[in-house]
Amino acid sequence: MNYTNLNRLVSQGISSLTASLRFDGALNVDVNEFQTNLVPYPRIHFMLSSYALVISAEKAYHEQLSVAEITSSAFEPASMMAKCDPRHGKYMACCLMYRGDVVRKDVNAAVATIKTKRTIQFVDWCPTGFKCGINYQPPTVVPGGDLAKVQRAVCMISNSTSVAEVFSRIDHKFDLMYAKRALVHWYVGEGMEEGEFSEAREDLAALEKDYEEVGLESGEGDEDEGDEY
Repeated sequence: MNYTNLNRLVSQGISSLTASLRFDGALNVDVNEFQTNLVPYPRIHFMLSSYALVISAEKAYHEQLSVAEITSSAFEPASMMAKCDPRHGKYMACCLMYRGDVVRKDVNAAVATIKTKRTIQFVDWCPTGFKCGINYQPPTVVPGGDLAKVQRAVCMISNSTSVAEVFSRIDHKFDLMYAKRALVHWYVGEGMEEGEFSEAREDLAALEKDYEEVGLESGEGDEDEGDEY
């Protein structure tokens, strides 16, 4: 996949995030609500995003999937825009933003189905952390591009403990480079102190631990009474 394809894929996610600011829908999601609904603690604010359905123009005529199918696809590791497997962690909250030919009844049914799947787990203190938005404007694609024009799509922004896999991978790569002091002299030459690298490494390790502990916590959480299912 080249950078053009990556940029167009990312743009679909950004467009879905801001669609409710630009178009009408049955359930509009305000951007300010993301922090309210998805961030339980100040440090636990690193979101995962996924987008479905991503299909090529050649398959568009054969794969116009239902609301239930695109919802299920959004939870698959292949749909995530960060390299981690959400099946290895627990969700704290999810925001599902639908676009196009989508009705509330189908969304209710799709979310109910997701809750029955054993591979999709939520933390004990937030067992029903879904917030949904529906916007009637279908996704727009660049003419002649690789992405197919579809009738409906969903962008999911979620807070999952599995994002710690990303931090772990960064830690590992840092350790390999820092053991050789690779490129450190460039930063020190610009005014940084070498100790700042160690501090940053420790902070990221602590963040990994924070996510691990959040997944083990149990208790009663406050739930927003908005458009949740």
